[in-house]
Amino acid sequence: METVRLVGGNLAVDFVNTRTGPPAGPPDGDVLTGYAELVAWGVYAGALTEPEAARLRRRSRDDPDGARTAFTRARDIRDDLDEIFRSLAGGGEPRPAALARLRDGESDALGHARLERGSPFTWSWRDDHTLDRPLRPVVHAAVGLLTAGPLDRIKGCGGCSFLFVDESKNRSRRWCSMEDCGTSEKIRRYVAARRSRSAR
Repeated sequence: METVRLVGGNLAVDFVNTRTGPPAGPPDGDVLTGYAELVAWGVYAGALTEPEAARLRRRSRDDPDGARTAFTRARDIRDDLDEIFRSLAGGGEPRPAALARLRDGESDALGHARLERGSPFTWSWRDDHTLDRPLRPVVHAAVGLLTAGPLDRIKGCGGCSFLFVDESKNRSRRWCSMEDCGTSEKIRRYVAARRSRSAR
């Protein structure tokens, strides 16, 4: 998981970014290849603690059918989130069916949550030991972004398929990460400029 970049600025957006590829066209890579990888991503992204992950791994070994069902649900949720956030990033409107499924997912997530004392109070899934546990905070983060915004700051990277919430002061962010896509674009422009100069 060390190669996975958490650049989305929101847990749900980072979940969408577990599938990689060019800015347009089909994806060419996927971090989520099974239930074990879903759990590993949850730990890496801070959505699960290691003890929670260990319990989920044991449970998935005891209930492989349940783990497969939870993994299928995770990919379906990712498809919906991808559609919703990509539509918003492009200035469009998400389909009502995707929003309705997300609403149902949030209802299910909160049905397994508890409110914990903090400043302010926060939702917690520490007592949720079901195989769907890795999905609860993802769905909740998605609904939080959709209901509290900023929706106009959801953008797509100019160099890859990643989405992100632009938190720059002047809203000028164009890349998922300057170290990766931003640098690649700078190199591409530099090479093109040198070719242009040498062709004269």
